[in-house]
This record gives sequence, C-alpha cells and structure tokens, in this order.
Amino acid sequence: MARIVMTDDGISFDGATLEERPLGGAETSFIEMANALAARGHDVLVCNKCEAEKTHRGVTWRPIAQGVPDTADLYIPNRGDKLIRLCPAAKKTIFWIHNPAGYLMKWRYQWKLALRRPVIVFSGASHASTYPGWGFAGGRETVPYGLTDIFCHAVERAEPPPPRVVFTSNPMRSLDWLLDLWEARIRPAVPTAELHIFAGIATYGAAGAAKAGRMGPVLERAATLGDAGVILRGPVPKTQLVEELAQARTLLYRGDIGETFCSAVAEAQAMGVPAVLGDIACMNERVVQGETGWCVKGDDAFVEAALPLLTDDQVWRRFHRACLDKQRSWRWDHAAAEFERIGGLA
Repeated sequence: MARIVMTDDGISFDGATLEERPLGGAETSFIEMANALAARGHDVLVCNKCEAEKTHRGVTWRPIAQGVPDTADLYIPNRGDKLIRLCPAAKKTIFWIHNPAGYLMKWRYQWKLALRRPVIVFSGASHASTYPGWGFAGGRETVPYGLTDIFCHAVERAEPPPPRVVFTSNPMRSLDWLLDLWEARIRPAVPTAELHIFAGIATYGAAGAAKAGRMGPVLERAATLGDAGVILRGPVPKTQLVEELAQARTLLYRGDIGETFCSAVAEAQAMGVPAVLGDIACMNERVVQGETGWCVKGDDAFVEAALPLLTDDQVWRRFHRACLDKQRSWRWDHAAAEFERIGGLA
C-alpha cells in the first residue's frame, strides 16, 4: 500500500458529489482516479475545497485549508499552479492537467515546474501536442481518462431506437452551431427527429454561475425550438445519464479547440451510441472512423454522416455493435494502473 496525496483548488466537491449532481469532466476524472487508486489498495487522501472531512469509497476527503501533508509516496496536484510545490517531500509527483497546455507557459507555472520537475500527464496525443518541447517538466506521459463502470454494461438493443439525438457537453462548445444545423438541415430531413440537450449551468458549480451570461443566450434559444424537436433537459447525474443514453440513437457534437479528451463522447460510445463529430482537436481520438462514428470536416460532411445514422436501421445497427465491441475496454482501473507505473508504485 502506498500513501497517495491528491490536491485540487477549483470548485467545491467531494467523492459523493459525483453521485449527487452533474459535474464537469475534470472534476469527474479527479474523483474517479481517487476512487480507482483506493480500490487498488492505496491510502488516498484528497485535499480540496470540500466542505468538511469525510471518507467515501475508501478515499479521505479533507478541506485544503486544513493543510496538505509534507510527505507521500505519490503526490498528484491537479491543474493549479499553487498546488505544484505542496507536499515537498513526496517521493514522486505527477502534475495532472485537463485543458490545452498553453496556460502552463505562464511564468507562474514555469518557474514552479522548473523547480519541482513533476511528470506531466496528458489525456491524449492531441492534448500532449499543446505543450511545447522546451517547456519544463520532469517527464511527459499520456493516460486517457477511464470509463465510469456504469457506462460499460449496455447490451445490444433488439430494435433500433427512434431518431433521438443527444448533446451532453458544455453549451458553450458549439451548441449554437448545432442548433443552426439542426433547424436548417437535419430536422427538415428527419421530421420525427428530436434533439435532447443535457447541458446547463449547474454542471459547473460556482464557475457555471460566472459563465451564465455566455451560456444563457444559447440555452434560451434552445428552449424556443420545441417545434423543431429540440428538448432542453438540463444536466443530470451520471446514474440518470446512463438511462438517457440507453434511449438515444446518436450523439452529434462539433467539438471545441479547448477539448482535450471529451468524456461526453466516450460515455456515449461505451453505451453503443454512434457519434458524428467535427474534426477539431482531440475529436478524432474518440471514434473509430467509419465504424463507431464519423469525425468530419465541414457542415456538409457532418449532415451527410448524421442522416444515415438517424434513418437507416442497418447502418445504425452496424455502428451500434461496433461501439459495444470496441469502445468500452479502457476503465479507470487501467488508468490508475498507469498512474502507479508513472509514480513508481507498480
């Protein structure tokens, strides 16, 4: 058993939050990694902005204001520069980041990375490419996010579902573009199609409230498109999202330059839901091209890929089966094993 300390100084959450309300991808991944490391037999302490100390699924959660231990076998600061130099006597440090790495070039990061020299962990090849070779690091590793177990038990559907499309990402990530395409080209071609939007401010806690001015107009527009089959559902916990994905036919998502992994697509794929994506940033890493979905350039190609999945049952069945066969093998236990290797615990 190793002593592992993890830190985060973003929004307030703890291990139980993932079961209680929707969370963003970075927070979800942080919780899942802590749980997976504890399940592998390690003593895991998380110091973050949780409200009170508690133990959940074998992980101890403690308010970071109470202090961070000086020592650990492995120390994992999560994205924030103020965390890098904490736990100074840790035997090994992994700096885990979730956004494009350009922000690490700020001096407040570089001097701390130069002194600490942690191994920086990225979530994919596209993500790793955002950090220049001359940036300070004690090593660079790529570990994809794992899949939450509840998304990995779908069975092949006896009958294709009706043309229900889901959007489960941040509404600021091209939902306005999708609404344009839906209203002008997709819905007219498939009059029975519905677009269910599982997105909203609540996913991002206090940070979401700060972004309400930007999210609001997009969500308000979606709410006015009921006659075009658009249904604004709001964000839901993972347990409910599994049920919703089990009824979905496809996921349509343009992607965003700020995306480094996209758990929304990974979860849908694991549930057997084909996806059509824009060829932006990491999106081509999330589908097996032409087998579990399409990653395409341009509006015309996007529509041309989406329509057969919504209307042709044979096409949909082929993609659905491929998703179940190829897109749910990498779990959080595998990702945790990689962190053990990088941290010298294996």
